[in-house]
Amino acid sequence: MLLETTAQTGGATRPENANGAGRANTAKDATASAQPVDLDRGIVDKGRIDLTAALRWSARLQLNEGVCNHFSLELAPDRYLINPQGLHWSEVTAADILLIDGAGQVLEGRHSLEPTAFFIHSWIHRLNPHARCILHTHMPYATALTLIDGGRLQWCNQNTLRFWNRVGYDDEYRGLALSEAEGRRIAGALNGRDVLFSASHGVTVVAASVAWAFDDLYYLERACMHQVLAVQAANGRPLRRVPDAMCEQVGRQIAGERQQSDLFLDSVKRMLGREAPGWDDLQDLAQR
Repeated sequence: MLLETTAQTGGATRPENANGAGRANTAKDATASAQPVDLDRGIVDKGRIDLTAALRWSARLQLNEGVCNHFSLELAPDRYLINPQGLHWSEVTAADILLIDGAGQVLEGRHSLEPTAFFIHSWIHRLNPHARCILHTHMPYATALTLIDGGRLQWCNQNTLRFWNRVGYDDEYRGLALSEAEGRRIAGALNGRDVLFSASHGVTVVAASVAWAFDDLYYLERACMHQVLAVQAANGRPLRRVPDAMCEQVGRQIAGERQQSDLFLDSVKRMLGREAPGWDDLQDLAQR
């Protein structure tokens, strides 16, 4: 079944500042948003369910913060799924996930989009084609590293080695991302990598699918937790540094085991099915 999407009148829009930030980003974007796009309903539904599973389990792991932070998934050029404004990740259902265009217009969904939610995500999707799924959090241990002057992942832990040559750092904190210019700057700092540590802010993880991004998010927080605990236990002694050649080797080995990422998300869905019936409900959307 194909779903034809065009922007709804009255959908969420971005606030404009004195420079006009918040409008369609370019003439190309404005034109693209006005054009109907055919989406396969099965792909849209699966995307909603995958994002909901990632959000729910992230809340279970306490990777969330209030009703803030967002997970998004690109379905097609100028068509994205994203969690809505005002819902705690632990209460989101698949029917709550919004379908939006690149200008932040809600095309399908029963909630509004946080006006500033897509400033970072839209530019990362556009400037980093490999970033089909984007997960942005302020999860505790990863964010703790961003609070340290020159804070970096240390190549001392097997969980860390999966991120060898995949991490970028934005060492300049510029406040809330409330403009197109700041969103574009952050997206540029990612520069084709899969993980971005943003100084005094949080972390962004991107991947080709929800399962892969969620798996990386999980192991990134574990790696940061182990590093923080190791530094405390070391009492000033240096951490054990894995040689570069071994980092490269293990990074390749883990990249070759990506089925583990898919199996992890599948297991999360089964556990949610047992413990939180209705989490993957799409019935409300079917009645629209």
